[in-house]
Order: sequence, then C-alpha cells, then structure tokens
Amino acid sequence: MLSAHCLSARPVPEVPCCSLQPSCSYAVAQPRFPFTNRRLSQRAGPSSVCRCSASSPAQLDSARLQENGVGKAQAAHTTEAAAPVKRSGRVKRETKETKVDVTISIDGTGRCKAQTPIHFLNHMLDQIASHGLFDLDIEAQGDTWIDDHHTNEDLALAFGGALSKALGDRKGIHRFGDFSAPLDEALVHVVLDLSGRPHLSYDLQIPTHHIGTYDTQLVEHFFQSVVNTSGMTLHIRQLAGQNSHHIVEATFKAFARALRKACEVDERRAGQIASSKGVLTQQ
Repeated sequence: MLSAHCLSARPVPEVPCCSLQPSCSYAVAQPRFPFTNRRLSQRAGPSSVCRCSASSPAQLDSARLQENGVGKAQAAHTTEAAAPVKRSGRVKRETKETKVDVTISIDGTGRCKAQTPIHFLNHMLDQIASHGLFDLDIEAQGDTWIDDHHTNEDLALAFGGALSKALGDRKGIHRFGDFSAPLDEALVHVVLDLSGRPHLSYDLQIPTHHIGTYDTQLVEHFFQSVVNTSGMTLHIRQLAGQNSHHIVEATFKAFARALRKACEVDERRAGQIASSKGVLTQQ
C-alpha cells in the first residue's frame, strides 16, 4: 500500500500511460483510469517498460519504441547513419593516336597506379593521388615516337571526365579550393572552382624547355585539358622558383591539395548545391 506522501510526490498525468506494467503501483494508484489495468494485463509483457519510471528522454523514447513493437535491434538500425557512398568515375578514350583508361576514386587513400610511357607525367600523377588522397588507376598508350603531346592531352581529357563523373551533380561539396605549395625555392599558388565552367588562367615561368624528356609546354596543355572536361575554373600562379622540376612539382602538389578541399563534403551544406542558381554541372 502506497503512503500518502509517496502518492503526492508523483505528478498526475493528463492521459493514461498505455505501456504501464500491470504491477505498476502508479497505475494501481490512479482511480481516474480504472480501465487501464484491465487493458494492460492483456497487452503488457515482461519486457514492457513503464513510462512512469523513465528518468531521461532516451529511456522515454525506448519505452515508446517498445510500445510500438520496435525491438532494440530495429531501433538501433533506424538510428544508424548510412554508410557514405564512394565517389568514383571512369573514362576510356581510344583514338588512332592513343588508348587511355582512367579511374579516379575521390574518397581514396592516395594510391596511384599509373602506367604510361611518359615517366615524368607518372611522377606528377603520383603527386595528385598522394596529396589529394585520391585513388588513381591509369593506363595509357600513345604515339610517343612522335612526341608526348597526344598522350599527355588525351590522358588529361580522360582524367577531367572521370573526375566529373565521380562528382556527379556536385551536391554538398565545398566547391572552392586553394593551396600554396612550396618545394625548396619554388612556391606555387592554385585556386580552383568546380563551377561547371571551364577556364584556365596559367602563369608559370619554367626556365627550361624540358624536364628529362618531358616538354614543359605540356604542363599548361595538361591542365587546360583537365579543365575542359571537368568543368573547372583553375588559376595557377608561380610566386617563386628557379628550378623547372621544383616549379612543376609544386604546381601539381598545390593542385592536388586545392582539388581535395573543393571535392570534400561540407556537412553544413547538408547535401545542397553550393550555388545560388542551383546547378554546378555543364549539362
């Protein structure tokens, strides 16, 4: 038998508690709802949770879930966050001059498998993967007995196309990215916008015509080709530098870091497109 003090200490609910145990002393003590115990004796099982004893919102939610027939496993499943979808794209390009296959995974670990006949370009692709944390699988063949121009261009076109495929409708991404990368005496600043509008502004002063066998004119052509198929606005500025290898490598590192930042998901954006016009694609 409950004392008067015990009964007065409990608040009287305005509605009956449908999940009370049949043995709940609070339900027995409520003459306002004489039907409650009869109904509960048929409904409530040994695992029912009494809302009266819930001491926190979490316990109250648990009681409600059990009342609605939702078990613990199902409740946990409904609150579990969905696993993020890996963003990747692949482009195959074959002409009379080249045969190229490029796959990029934006949410990667920095792995690069680049098999092309242009060894210096392989080294630069490794910089993009390593510093952008992209996974790259690239195979290219081309008429390099003429020169590296066609293979360099078509690989870059495929890279930009694969990147655009991986980004999809570009919902939720930061969109903008910038980075300044030093390499000894060289310093290069890169700013980019995944706007859907292709544009390249390029300002490098590379002092030699070749790095090994690689024609340094092809650096600009590589980025112009990436821009054309990815729908990217790209600005490259050399702030310092005298060594050709250092200048070009700093450029690729800065590009990778800026692209990584632009591709990353902005949680505050909540899946919306970072544009007042509502679209960031070329279509």
